[in-house]
Amino acid sequence: MAVLCKPAIAVPEYILTQEDTLELARRLHKDHSQLRLVLRLIEHTGVRKRHLIQPIDKVLKHPGLDARSAVYEEESKARVPAVVSQALDQAELEPDQIDLIVYVSCTGFMMPSLTAWLINTLGFRSDTRQMPIAQLGCAAGGAAINRAHDFCTAYPDSNVLIVACEFCSLCYQPTDLGVGSLLSNGLFGDAVAAAVVRGKGGTGVRLERNSSYLIPHTEDWISYAVRSTGFHFQLDKRVPGTMEPLAPALRAIAKEHQWDAGELDFYIVHAGGPRILDDLCRFLEVPPEAFRFSRATLTEYGNIASGVVLDALARMFDEASAVEGQRGLLAGFGPGITAEMALGTWASPPVAA
Repeated sequence: MAVLCKPAIAVPEYILTQEDTLELARRLHKDHSQLRLVLRLIEHTGVRKRHLIQPIDKVLKHPGLDARSAVYEEESKARVPAVVSQALDQAELEPDQIDLIVYVSCTGFMMPSLTAWLINTLGFRSDTRQMPIAQLGCAAGGAAINRAHDFCTAYPDSNVLIVACEFCSLCYQPTDLGVGSLLSNGLFGDAVAAAVVRGKGGTGVRLERNSSYLIPHTEDWISYAVRSTGFHFQLDKRVPGTMEPLAPALRAIAKEHQWDAGELDFYIVHAGGPRILDDLCRFLEVPPEAFRFSRATLTEYGNIASGVVLDALARMFDEASAVEGQRGLLAGFGPGITAEMALGTWASPPVAA
């Protein structure tokens, strides 16, 4: 069975604390009629700090979509290779052993995809398949894992590299003053993550089943308005309540596998905000500690979009608490409203004789 190996994560050097964010909101929006609400919502995100690819004074300016696109390309090419190399090392593979690269990002656009540049630059084979995913938002981390699993099921000797590159700060829009937009300004961070799914061998999560679920008629709850100034993030106030309709989907995939979603050993889920995790605890009837990895990602990095599930999984590796055969759930949530879900068991390294 395919095994999801330890992810590699890198966050940029520029740090913005919650105190910095609150002060910026007070200064930039001192006349906003709902400033008190915005400040309270930002305080309740649980985000202690975030990392940015540029200093905050540059982030706050809007030089135009063309300039932002140039920054996205420059920064992705500068930051992705080291993360890819670390992920390959942790999976004990070389670039020429990778058969498919799944690249996910909802914060910038390139054509050809960065996958072509990676193949030409980092020693991947010329027949390496490419799968860029650009429009699943935060759910794309889960989707990438699932498509890698599917590929390794079809081609059992194959290996898949997943790359998530999210520079959310490049989507800041100074003219978007709705409560949802201002809350988003205090929630999202920048990061690059990568992981390998091995068709054979490897230590990590042995992938066993995956599924998708879309809540009907919720397309406009999380969306981009694509304008001449770039991507304008739109967040409906109903989004924090989406776990009520999604929790049954999580229970359903577990039941199909003859598991109980409330009685698993580990949970790696997208941390869109604290309400998401709190509601999952309630609807799945699990203790808050079950989502400690996702909460840590949210606290230390903010919402890093498709990178959240990979960072949360890396934290579970670092805790070194999982043992052979333990059962777990991985899930990413994003626009649609879409859930990408996977079940797996922990695969420990073989014991030396």
